[in-house]
Amino acid sequence: MDNQLIYKGNFGLERETLRVDENGRLSQIPHPFDADGEITRDFCENQIELVTPVCTSIDGVMKELERLDRNVNKILNEMDEQLHIYSNPPHFSDESEIHVADFRGDHSGKRLYREKLEQRYGKKLMLFSGIHFNFSFDDEYLKSISSGENFSEFKNKFYLRLYKQFSRHSWLPLVLTASSPVYDRSLFEDGAKGAAVSRYASIRSSEKGYWNNFVPTLRFKSLSAYVDSIQRYVEDGRLFSASELYLPIRLKPKGINSIENFENGVSHIELRMFDINPLEPLGINADDLRFAHLLAVYLSEQPDFEYTDELQIQAVENHKNAALLDLDGVTIDGIPILERAGQILDKMAERFTDNEEYLNVIAYEKAKLSDRLCSRIINENIYG
Repeated sequence: MDNQLIYKGNFGLERETLRVDENGRLSQIPHPFDADGEITRDFCENQIELVTPVCTSIDGVMKELERLDRNVNKILNEMDEQLHIYSNPPHFSDESEIHVADFRGDHSGKRLYREKLEQRYGKKLMLFSGIHFNFSFDDEYLKSISSGENFSEFKNKFYLRLYKQFSRHSWLPLVLTASSPVYDRSLFEDGAKGAAVSRYASIRSSEKGYWNNFVPTLRFKSLSAYVDSIQRYVEDGRLFSASELYLPIRLKPKGINSIENFENGVSHIELRMFDINPLEPLGINADDLRFAHLLAVYLSEQPDFEYTDELQIQAVENHKNAALLDLDGVTIDGIPILERAGQILDKMAERFTDNEEYLNVIAYEKAKLSDRLCSRIINENIYG
């Protein structure tokens, strides 16, 4: 019998967008909001990051995002500013218009960390904006399938298995939601102007996006092995901290994303590949989040496997290839990528065959395989 507890969970969103002035240029005004866990900035001072409270439904988290978006826009309208609802930045003259987030006081360490990132990656990458989807299964469900095993150990192992599955399949939600094929030429050439169509459907998820200068490979035998495999990169200087692990999927502890906080176990999983969708007022379609939830359920039921270094490197390559605008010749497991996506969606439809709402969500995603979101954006000339 289907365990209905599997559909219970906790949901949270982090949405990054840039502030622009009345001329559509990057705002040069300091972050106008007080220290607020819900309205902050990410890497640069002119980037707004909205962080929703934890919710128990997709509808709930969308309502919270709408509330935060409304509050921010009210203040920005008074300043003759607005949000640039697109993952790629608007026109800018050069990096002097990009200011590292100026955290002060007790949070000055955040500024110092960002200054280190500036030295390693440059400022332009800081302008890419996206949406991170945070999800956890309800503990009531996890306890119901733990078979008396120590719950903390079981929970950690469960999320390690889920991470491996999501990591291998991160290309799938990317193909379905990539929505930043158009960019301003100043992104790659100082002083250049005008919109251009990229060779990528999502520049931020492509080889041109935010990646480490090496491919991190992690260990999954236990949570301590996973943490140690991150720590070794910190110790040898290839990472400044766990937050610099630029992979499409992350396991997160409760609270600050630090190695030390994993002492209390895994809290949730984070999906980081969602572009800002300029066709949506809030930058994200609720059905894309519903699909991500269904994908989490589906993948959690798949068999475990050994996630070798070779498979992890291939997963990163698959993700970067999935970010291309032209997918001809791109394959997953030797199968054309759109065909492989259709196969997985068909298997998901079989899994959720008794639920009409879920089938409608899967059908919505499957329709994108022949009418890609990135192509619609190009055809409708949507770019701010």
